[in-house]
Amino acid sequence: MARVRRSEYAPAWRRARPLRRLREMRDWMRRQQGSPGYQARGLAAGVFTGCLPFFGLQIVLGVALAGAMRGHPLLAAAGTWISNPFTTLPMVWLNLQLGILVLGPTERLPDQQQLAGLSFAELGWSFGSRLLLGSLLMGLLTAPPSGWLCWWWLRRRRLQDSARPGNTIRSM
Repeated sequence: MARVRRSEYAPAWRRARPLRRLREMRDWMRRQQGSPGYQARGLAAGVFTGCLPFFGLQIVLGVALAGAMRGHPLLAAAGTWISNPFTTLPMVWLNLQLGILVLGPTERLPDQQQLAGLSFAELGWSFGSRLLLGSLLMGLLTAPPSGWLCWWWLRRRRLQDSARPGNTIRSM
């Protein structure tokens, strides 16, 4: 009798290897409709709003910004995932440090409990202005390169696909 491994009972998404999941995400991105510029603008809009400290509204803001920029709304929603439960606190700290670098130090820095509880409203304008400015600057620093890399990669892949014999270019 063959012995059944415990991992065979796990859901498929847990059994998948991390590189396989990245390939699946890459393939999903390639299957999206629109030109590489349309897709890149959507991703850049999502990355920009993912840097903002408006937790819970980032996807809505990303899709709205993608609409204003004529970008892909699904890729904008996916781009906001740059801030997730693992990256939120380091990102908030980095954005705050960037804001402090530009505006100067605050009267009082929040303690660890206030940052962990994300009770930003109690911290005041001095902290909030530095966090918001740092977040905007971080979004402006990360969104253009991510959009450009997305555009470059999609364009390169489409040119490679069109160069293969028997392939036709999908509608851009």
